[in-house]
Amino acid sequence: MSESTSHGSNPTSSVYQTYQNNTYLFGGNAPYVEEMYENYLANPGSVPDSWRDYFDALQHVPAVDGSSSKDVAHLPVINAFAERAKQGVNRVVMATGADSEMGRKRTAVQQLIAAYRNVGARWADLDPLKRTERDKIPELDLSFYGFNDADQETVFNTSNTFFGKESMSLRELMNALRETYCGTIGAEFMYTTDQNQKRWWQQKLESVRSKPNFVADKKKHILERLTAAEGLERFLHTKYVGQKRFSLEGGESFIAAMDELIQQAGAKGVQEIVIGMAHRGRLNVLVNTLGKMPADLFAEFDHTAPEDLPAGDVKYHQGFSSDVSTPGGPVH
Repeated sequence: MSESTSHGSNPTSSVYQTYQNNTYLFGGNAPYVEEMYENYLANPGSVPDSWRDYFDALQHVPAVDGSSSKDVAHLPVINAFAERAKQGVNRVVMATGADSEMGRKRTAVQQLIAAYRNVGARWADLDPLKRTERDKIPELDLSFYGFNDADQETVFNTSNTFFGKESMSLRELMNALRETYCGTIGAEFMYTTDQNQKRWWQQKLESVRSKPNFVADKKKHILERLTAAEGLERFLHTKYVGQKRFSLEGGESFIAAMDELIQQAGAKGVQEIVIGMAHRGRLNVLVNTLGKMPADLFAEFDHTAPEDLPAGDVKYHQGFSSDVSTPGGPVH
């Protein structure tokens, strides 16, 4: 057996030498080295020769994917992304602010619609003589919800209404709500707990804005009912001056409404209706709705009718029963 001694390079010495040559790359110097490298990439002549030689060597080291494209300065890229990030944040903040304001307005529009449905009747135009000014109701005013003139043409979703449009400008919506709930018809129905009933009323009122367009024959029939109601009141007032009768004057439309109610009920299968009638208008209902003969009513005024009432009672307490013809058959 023989021994041989190698006189080649010492591996330990080589590692130590490499360590000495790269001590400037330890972590604490990273910011300094990075800055130097940025300067080199921008202008190789701006760094000391030793650094330039080192960075030159780095430029010839292939990337892990085998590509050999030269590096570019990181700082401008970082700054560019930082700037874009800041701009992006600003845009998001501004957009979020705008969206938030628009969201508030959308909510306010729904509150406005609900207000007209709930309290619009309190501002309805029910006094034809205009004797007094109607009290303002804050909830029916745009300013109550933070709207101003600049919002008048802003378009909002109105799909939860029955005005026939999926969206309307604020001006259009206000006009529609006022026509429907603050015109010559005051409708109070939101107190009911039945959602189907509420939607039924909303559909009936909003679809025509409380102004139904009847066909000619229907208009003539309504006029005939109104004329009959008014004619009876005028006759009684002229013929029996001073006698108590609880006139329906000013409320003649009640007769037309009762007629429609009974006709529609009969068409849907109703066979009997019991009316708990008030004093006011009772005599008119007896004649023009239930069909009591006018001659019988006049005989009571003339005190020539048979005495069916208890002593001291009056004619406007009398009951009556009859059959009324309807499309679905007689209604008792």
